[in-house]
Amino acid sequence: MARAQRHLDSTQDWMPCQVTRDRLFLLDHEFTDPAFPGRDFYCRECILIEGLLASFPERAAALDVVHVAWPRPRTPVIEAIGEEHQSLPALVFAEGGFVSEIGAMLDALHTRHGFPEPHP
Repeated sequence: MARAQRHLDSTQDWMPCQVTRDRLFLLDHEFTDPAFPGRDFYCRECILIEGLLASFPERAAALDVVHVAWPRPRTPVIEAIGEEHQSLPALVFAEGGFVSEIGAMLDALHTRHGFPEPHP
């Protein structure tokens, strides 16, 4: 998928780059949990979102997708939305704010990026 297009304001080149696209944080497809030795897992909400992205690649191309390892701390997520919001998936809006509840995320993907709605 395409990477974020970041830019610096030429009048303030000391300022950090601004995010110009929504970022979607997902857990790696497969991970282990030391609390359950010898077992492999996936995040059901992340896999649901992965399936949506794979089904509509032209719409998914408008997002920056960041896969994050399961163990905490999840540094890229902390840097984007804070240490208290490490549960994934999370959709971070380019202009600020985010959603991490699956229903709200599906609604945001529909309204902001044109993905179909889930059937009621």
